[in-house]
Amino acid sequence: MLFDESKTNSNSLDLPTIQAPLNRRGFLKFGMVALGTGIASTIATPALATMKMPTIGSYRVNFINSHTGESFNGVYRVGNKYLPDAFDQINRVMRDFRTGEEYPIDPRTIDIIFMLQNKTGTRKQMEVLSGYRSPKTNTMLRHNSGGVARNSLHMVGQAIDLRLPEYSTSRLRDVAINLRAGGVGYYPRSNFVHVDSGKVRHW
Repeated sequence: MLFDESKTNSNSLDLPTIQAPLNRRGFLKFGMVALGTGIASTIATPALATMKMPTIGSYRVNFINSHTGESFNGVYRVGNKYLPDAFDQINRVMRDFRTGEEYPIDPRTIDIIFMLQNKTGTRKQMEVLSGYRSPKTNTMLRHNSGGVARNSLHMVGQAIDLRLPEYSTSRLRDVAINLRAGGVGYYPRSNFVHVDSGKVRHW
């Protein structure tokens, strides 16, 4: 049965989503400069509130793109400030590997990866199967599969499909659901979990 994740493409606090590709300057304005304005409460605060993230110190994530072998292992955020140089690398690793297109990844999805690694206590790299997905790729996958949403959150940088070596997919799903940070999809036959920064829901 197809789950149309596009029907819930913002979280329960009506957070803004990235609607169109942003250049580096636009991403900085949206994701970093906004933290010092009234938009700050819609970007950093919900993650802190729903996931009980630390409010001080640095945040590090470690993941590898299973298709390209490229990886990111480093600090992406300090306190409530996301680091532009880190996201340059993250966007590259999370690109659509089929087309080579990059897109600004929603910082909140990286917060989810951080908390998954924190809650599981793993030092293993998360394996990313899908980060950003271009409209062309999404259309192709819809024709080949019954489980791809027409307006997938992957197309706006808000969703990531992943697995964790030596950690069962069902356990990873349970940890993700307990975060109550967004959407969680469980795909046991393909051995991965979908997480996104949309509304809190699971399937």
